[in-house]
Amino acid sequence: MGSIYGKLFQISTFGESHGAAVGVVVQGCPAGISFDLAFIQSELDRRKPGQSRITTQRKEADSIEVLSGVFEGKTTGTPIAMLVWNGDQRSKDYSHISDQFRPSHADYTYFAKYGLRDYRGGGRSSARETVARVAAGALAKMVLSQIGVQITAYVSQVGTLKLSTPVEQLDLNITETNAVRCPDPAMADQMFHYIDEIRKQGDSVGGVVSAYITGVPVGLGEPVFDKLHAELGKAMLSINAVKGFEYGSGFDGVEKKGSEHNDVIVKEADGTVRTLTNHSGGIQGGISNGEPIYFRVGFKPVATIMQDQDSINEQGDKITVSGKGRHDPCVVPRAVPIVEAMAAIVILDFYLRNRVIQMPS
Repeated sequence: MGSIYGKLFQISTFGESHGAAVGVVVQGCPAGISFDLAFIQSELDRRKPGQSRITTQRKEADSIEVLSGVFEGKTTGTPIAMLVWNGDQRSKDYSHISDQFRPSHADYTYFAKYGLRDYRGGGRSSARETVARVAAGALAKMVLSQIGVQITAYVSQVGTLKLSTPVEQLDLNITETNAVRCPDPAMADQMFHYIDEIRKQGDSVGGVVSAYITGVPVGLGEPVFDKLHAELGKAMLSINAVKGFEYGSGFDGVEKKGSEHNDVIVKEADGTVRTLTNHSGGIQGGISNGEPIYFRVGFKPVATIMQDQDSINEQGDKITVSGKGRHDPCVVPRAVPIVEAMAAIVILDFYLRNRVIQMPS
């Protein structure tokens, strides 16, 4: 069950980093949705490796193939299967760690749980698996666009370089104009050169991807265990290398008094109910309130570095692990479409749940 996510809009992913292919089966997509293959490909292109010198140089076309669930350009309401073939694996780059546990990787935990592991690029624990998520998320975006939901993510921090401009003052339309995917050109330039310097040192650095979602209708989410923000947090924390999630005011909110933090509710002349501020991040009591939803996702430094590190092997002997292969010095530029994809999957799943609840008997 660990490879299945969602209740009504449900995805099941499969494949390994150095296997033949990675893919996804999507169930619950409504019938009659215009299926834009070019859009799905464009989303995968945002995630794929080899985009610049600050990303892994693995070369993958990531060309999407649709196997089922689409007929004459429309979704049929049946399971949609999508597949991407792997093409540029270098399994020999990992032969030296066939019995070694790399620091901060899933090597030891997978071996302890299953008694074996696919050491080639991390196997199932590799971020290569997120190809499937982005494909499914692009499909979810197609559906959500028809109800006016817009999801945009961007890099807001790399190491100690932090974008302080409020999201409402940023031009998110320029996020894709630079390799870092930061909507502030000056900060993007600083981040790029910093990541590049870290790469030259054979090291890695973490960062933050922020997301901003508009057009979400009021009422999505459940009041207790399936709170909307809890499910968004679960989805984000399921992404490789994610170590933190906060929405709305997040941890900064603890510094405020209730009189400063409360979002005053007003009713506008046209009858629209809104809040004067949005410290709640568009979610109150676990349910969307119609205001923009925003959150931050913290990514750790990539675990594989081009430096020698102490560790142990499967026999428990102390060894030195040497970094080889092709890896991102900082994952956040390529993580932007992954964050958007998982957010789209969550929002659509809750939208469909809400639609079912509200249907007349």
